[in-house]
Amino acid sequence: MSAKGSNRTLIIALAANMGIAVSKFVAAGITGSSAMLTEGVHSVVDSSNQLLLMWGRRQAEKPADALHPFGYGRELYFWSFVVAVLVFALGAGVSVYEGILHILEPEEAQSPLIGYSVLLVAFLLEGWSTVAAFKEFRESKGSLSWVQAIRRSKDPPGFIVLLENGAAMVGIVVAAIGLALSHATANPFFDGAASVVIGIVLGITAFILAVESKALLIGESADPELIEGLRAAAAGRAGVSGVGQILTVHSAPDQITAMMSIDFVDSITAADVERIVADIEAAAAERWPEVRRLFIRPRQGAVDRA
Repeated sequence: MSAKGSNRTLIIALAANMGIAVSKFVAAGITGSSAMLTEGVHSVVDSSNQLLLMWGRRQAEKPADALHPFGYGRELYFWSFVVAVLVFALGAGVSVYEGILHILEPEEAQSPLIGYSVLLVAFLLEGWSTVAAFKEFRESKGSLSWVQAIRRSKDPPGFIVLLENGAAMVGIVVAAIGLALSHATANPFFDGAASVVIGIVLGITAFILAVESKALLIGESADPELIEGLRAAAAGRAGVSGVGQILTVHSAPDQITAMMSIDFVDSITAADVERIVADIEAAAAERWPEVRRLFIRPRQGAVDRA
C-alpha cells in the first residue's frame, strides 16, 4: 500500500458532513424525529473527526528534537484512536440513548416529507464523500483485498473516512426506514428503534477503528515486502555472509525505523564494514524513502541467532 494519503478526502468529508449536520438538525427540529436528531449528532462527530485527523497529520510532520528523537509521527495514530473513542461515545452512545428515550417517551414525527428530503440530500453528499474516499483507498491498496488493506494500512485517515462514511450511509438508510415505518403505522416506536440501530452500527464501526488504531499506536512493523527487500539489499553484497533478524516499526505512514543484524565476512577490515554499511543505508534511502532511520548491527552468527 502507498505510505501516506493526502488531506483532499478529509476536506471533502468535512465539507459534506458540515452541510449534512446543519440540514439534519433543521429537519429534526421541524419533524421531531429522534433518528434525524441522532443522525445530526453523528454528522457533527464526523466533522470534528476530520479536523482531528488533519491536525494529527500536521503534528506528525514536526521534525524530531531532543525530547522526541524519533519525531512526532505517532501523533497521527493517537488522534486516530481519539476519533474511534469519539465515534463510540458521542456517536454510538448518544444514538442509543436518544433512541431509548424516544421509545420510552414517543413523540409523533411531523412533516415526514421534509425528513425524506433532508435524508436524500444527506445521502447524496455522503455518497460524494464516500466515492472520493473509495477511489483514494482503492488506489493505495493495490492488489490487496479490502479487509487486508484495512488491516495492513499504516495511514488511519484513509480507512477511517471510508468506514465512517459507510456507517453514515447505512445510518441514513436506517433513519429513512424508521421514519417511513413511523409514518405508515402512526407508531413513533420505529423511529426510536432506528436510532438504536444506528447506534449499534456506529458502535461496531468504532470498535474496528479502535482496534486498528491501537495496533498502530503500539507499533506495527513495515510490510513484509519491504522487510524482504531490505534483506535482499544487504545479503547480495560482497563481504556479507548472512543477514539475521530485521526489526521495523512505523512511527507514521511515511516514517519507518529499521534495525538489522548482519554477519560480515571475518576477513574484511573495519573500513570495509563501514563502507558496506554506508552503501546499504544509501541504497535503502533511495529505494524506500519512508525508511527514515536504518541501524545495522554487525553480529557474528546473526542468521543462526535469528
